Amino acid sequence: MKSILSFLKPYRLSVVSIVILTFLSSMLQLYLPTLTADIVDVGIVQGDIAYIWKVGGWMVACSLLAILLTIWKSYLSSKTALGFGRDMRRQLFVHVEQFSLEEFQKIGTSSFITRSTNDVKQVQDVTIMILQMMTRAPLMLVGGIILAVSRDAVLSLIFLAALPLLGGFIYLVSRKAIPLFGQLQKKTDRLNLIMRESLSGIRVIRAFNRVDDEKERFQEANTSYKDTGLRVNRLMAYLFPFMLIIMNFTNIGIVWLGANRIDAGEMEVGNLIAFIQYAMMILMALIMLSMSFIMVPRAQASAKRMNEVLNMEPKIQDNEGTVPNLRAPAQSIRFEDVSFYYSNAEKPAVQNISFEAKTGETTAIIGSTGSGKTT
Repeated sequence: MKSILSFLKPYRLSVVSIVILTFLSSMLQLYLPTLTADIVDVGIVQGDIAYIWKVGGWMVACSLLAILLTIWKSYLSSKTALGFGRDMRRQLFVHVEQFSLEEFQKIGTSSFITRSTNDVKQVQDVTIMILQMMTRAPLMLVGGIILAVSRDAVLSLIFLAALPLLGGFIYLVSRKAIPLFGQLQKKTDRLNLIMRESLSGIRVIRAFNRVDDEKERFQEANTSYKDTGLRVNRLMAYLFPFMLIIMNFTNIGIVWLGANRIDAGEMEVGNLIAFIQYAMMILMALIMLSMSFIMVPRAQASAKRMNEVLNMEPKIQDNEGTVPNLRAPAQSIRFEDVSFYYSNAEKPAVQNISFEAKTGETTAIIGSTGSGKTT
């Protein structure tokens, strides 16, 4: 993942701007419950209409400013992530063009296609999520806990029950989902391989009446992909309802304990309202983090596959300092005592081959089956 993140270096200024905008918008949103508490405890309780209008105006101003900052942040996040994805695709394409047949046989053409499209898309989507959610969620989580404790330290003890329960469930789901995401990418490779072979070899398939066999082969790969995808989505489907249950029971606990503290004169109504809002912010921040933690492993699997391609050095390379002269007239091609081995082969496919293909002439290579004509 580290080498993939190096593609973000040209966008350092945008990333810093996104973090600053996220910090400012988060602080404004965290300030709103405090203003709500002031309106209830001072304006409504004391009947001060002027104070309600004054604080209400501040709330509207803070909300509008937070909206503008969030829109700006979303624009920068999308622009950065899309540029990041474009640079990765371009680098993969340029690097793959340098490979010899050995590298293509090692990974496979269909896998190269998947890594340059689907895997890049996975990393790109998670980059947007990181820039938009994972920069915001920790601020909301830490800020919400601090402000909630400052409102009522005793009532904050309810988080000691809710947060570990929520974190433990997220951990269990992530532990089961992460391996499935890796399987899903491999099965995407398999689907692309079958589709490519079926389309490029359609004439041969029809000539040998293998259409039904190809349909069966595709159906098997497609069903396998579907089953794995369903398993992942079933796991994800458990996550959000469980979180809602935890959030609702936390709300019930806060209202019940808060009402008892208000009745005992240990807490004001405005503080309870603010505390409930902070609790929702804290739990929503956890939900955002959990969604990010679920998606990041899939992006890690994709990034690992992309790094495998980027770190692969082509076996056949031009000599240092070689510069193609595109304006030069056509020249003849000469082979002098050339031998060639395929990987893991015991004998060379061709051995001690010498010939010259001259400009303007047609050179034919003939021989029996298996003599090395294709090579």
